[in-house]
Amino acid sequence: MYRRFLIMAKPWWKNIFITVLSLILASLLNLVPPELIHQMTAILSTPGALTYRTVLLFFVLLTVSYFLRGVFRFLSMWQAHVAAWHFVADTTLKVFGKLEQLPMRFFTDRSTGEIMSRSINDTRNLETLIAHALPDLFSGVFIILVATVRIFFINPVLAAITLIPVPIVLFISTQFSKRIKPLFNRNQQFLARLNGHLQERVSGIREIKAFAKEESEYLTMKEYAKEYAAVNIRANFANGIYQPSVETAISMGTALVIGVGGTLALKNTLTAADIVGFFVYLSMFYTPLSTLGRIVEDIQNARAGGIRVLTLLDTESDIKESEKAISLESSTGHVVFENVSFCYRDNEPVLKKISFDVAPGKTIALVGATGAGKTTIISLLERFYDPTEGRITLDGVDLKELKISSLRRNLSIVPQDVFLFSGTIYDNIAYGKEGAKKEEIYAAAKAACVEDFILSLPDGYQTQIGERGTRLSGGQKQRIAIARAILRQTPVLILDEATSAVDTKTESEIQKAIDNLLGTRTMIIIAHRLSTIQKADVIYVIDDGEIREQGDHKTLLAAGGIYAEMCAVNDKTITE
Repeated sequence: MYRRFLIMAKPWWKNIFITVLSLILASLLNLVPPELIHQMTAILSTPGALTYRTVLLFFVLLTVSYFLRGVFRFLSMWQAHVAAWHFVADTTLKVFGKLEQLPMRFFTDRSTGEIMSRSINDTRNLETLIAHALPDLFSGVFIILVATVRIFFINPVLAAITLIPVPIVLFISTQFSKRIKPLFNRNQQFLARLNGHLQERVSGIREIKAFAKEESEYLTMKEYAKEYAAVNIRANFANGIYQPSVETAISMGTALVIGVGGTLALKNTLTAADIVGFFVYLSMFYTPLSTLGRIVEDIQNARAGGIRVLTLLDTESDIKESEKAISLESSTGHVVFENVSFCYRDNEPVLKKISFDVAPGKTIALVGATGAGKTTIISLLERFYDPTEGRITLDGVDLKELKISSLRRNLSIVPQDVFLFSGTIYDNIAYGKEGAKKEEIYAAAKAACVEDFILSLPDGYQTQIGERGTRLSGGQKQRIAIARAILRQTPVLILDEATSAVDTKTESEIQKAIDNLLGTRTMIIIAHRLSTIQKADVIYVIDDGEIREQGDHKTLLAAGGIYAEMCAVNDKTITE
């Protein structure tokens, strides 16, 4: 994992190099004060050796060393954060790019909150790894090595005693790391669940209020919050054992050094200057060891998030684009389904041997009960999924042989569950076509029978609609979605229950707009309100994943089959 992240961070190796170099220089400058204290103590032990010149020299050296150490510490922290936050931003972008490539199946199996947690929380943890944990670990190890060399020069016996706690600390750290690794993994997983639950409840706040579920949802969130606290407490319990254990080991090392050092001093084999200098270096030696617990905790926390990030980046899409995929620049809109079958789950067929041919400029309608498979047909045409059997072609080319971007540039869809982005009405219509002119946007709005409503608003097209268009009615949102689809001017237009959320008057106006498009492009209409599909060239009745009937409105009505029964129930006004 660390190797992959290091490779991913290649654009900021220069910043990382400056960070490392600055840490080395700052660490070396950390040695100046103890060395000067050592020398000063030696001078004070010699009568008459201390002079004003010596005091001034020591003062200047200390001042310069402290100043330069501050400069290098600043450089290391600054460059570490430059590298870390650029890396986090780039990784977040990679995650988003990967999410755009993943099939719809990935999103139906996971909550939005969980995906958001991986995209934001897990990637953000990598900042701690790069800007704090790894630099502190590197700096600490460097200081320990340099201090070790220096104390061996002062007194090898005391230096050897100083090293006694090191294997103990390393053993404790290894055990601690093994223990908290799964705890932090669970922590990140639970955080994703918590985010998912909270995001879903915020999105469904209208339903919570409507069903008076505030207290119930509050109690549920309370349980989530308590469990999240418990997960973190378990992780920190291990840290609570580890940190005092390390401090105890280090304290015992210090006690041993004092005992042996005192004995050597009594035997006059260790000078006062060496004792003072040794203990100053001893502090430098043990301080990084005592902070090792925090560093290990930070690394494990970042590791847990890092693994989840890499797992997402390594997720394989089951919708693969052929290496020889072609681009269809100007499609005629000829759509063919050939014996298409599909299962969301094994041995649970949703579609069975579906076949139909939509000639360019023709309009077909798909009707049937909820769950019959109508929207699945559209999902396959959009290549959100691939057929389990059979094939689908556009202008005679199998969709699997087309570039996905090329396929979708030739399709426009108005889904049943309309999604609008936060922003203005103008922006949401313009989303349908890159670089659309104002005149095109206004024409699309007019064609979708939404222009009068827009102009009645104080801010007109610049009206803010809120997240998911919460400030608009369902019918208003659908008409804006229709305008967005019309603006694209694609060879194939798909209307999935496009008039399901509008009143009779608005439905009539939208029907006129649809009628104006008949013959200008291939249209596939899904509808429960059968009054909207009477002019379709062919109507396909889908039942239990199969085509049971097909023909135009009059033919099917006269046949007295499933379609005729649906018309009788659905709309008493439909007649021959």
